[in-house]
Amino acid sequence: ISGSTFIITGASSGIGEGLAKGLAAQGANAVLAARNEDKLNRIQSEIKSAGGKVIAVPTDITDRNACNSLVENTISSFRSVDGMILNAGVSMWANFEDIQDPSFFQKLMDVNYMGGVNCVHASLPELKKSQGKIVSITTAQALMGFPAHAGYAASKHALHGFTETLEIEAAGQVRFMDAYLGWIKGTDLRANAFGADGEKMGASKHTHGSHAIELDDCVKNIIKGIARGKRRVYTPGKLRIIPFLNVFARSWLQRKVSKAVKDHNK
Repeated sequence: ISGSTFIITGASSGIGEGLAKGLAAQGANAVLAARNEDKLNRIQSEIKSAGGKVIAVPTDITDRNACNSLVENTISSFRSVDGMILNAGVSMWANFEDIQDPSFFQKLMDVNYMGGVNCVHASLPELKKSQGKIVSITTAQALMGFPAHAGYAASKHALHGFTETLEIEAAGQVRFMDAYLGWIKGTDLRANAFGADGEKMGASKHTHGSHAIELDDCVKNIIKGIARGKRRVYTPGKLRIIPFLNVFARSWLQRKVSKAVKDHNK
């Protein structure tokens, strides 16, 4: 990791911020990408104060030209792109039949899927030069349906299909890693999620239970996977059995997931 250059999208908070700081602490060059310039500047200052190498590039990943500029800025500062971490994302929390207007599904696709496509398209030539890595910060919802998350699961399915196809096309010239995450404490994902009315849910009275993973532990697990060249990382580890259960115990798995969502809303 030391000396490598990583672009981290969604770097203004939560997992993205943690990854940027963690990678920089291990000697990597961190490129912070997100829309919120003030937050990026704060994180950039904190990383520099700790002795890390970093630049902040305010970026709207739904804008293809902005993604091209992001890569150009990275090359100008650090001369290479060794990793593109697709972390930026927006979620939802509502059963489909309760949604007043599903047009916000387009936003989910624009950020979670097309945002990833734009970033990869811009960085792929440089990643091929460095034999670099594309890291998708994703979810078990990329592997199965999930109640109250129809549009989110669809966007993650789309990104999963995209990167798997690209892996075949790249034929070893670029490496890939999927980081499948469950519920993680200390992120703004739920507060920024769309509700049934199509608006951000904001702060919630609901808190993650004991099954949720601490943010620091999640970040450390992802960075460890990157350092060790892992193809897949699961946080928590029990998520690794989902593909098996989805084939051989599908009904049981769906009941367990439905109960988990209901319990999470209590």
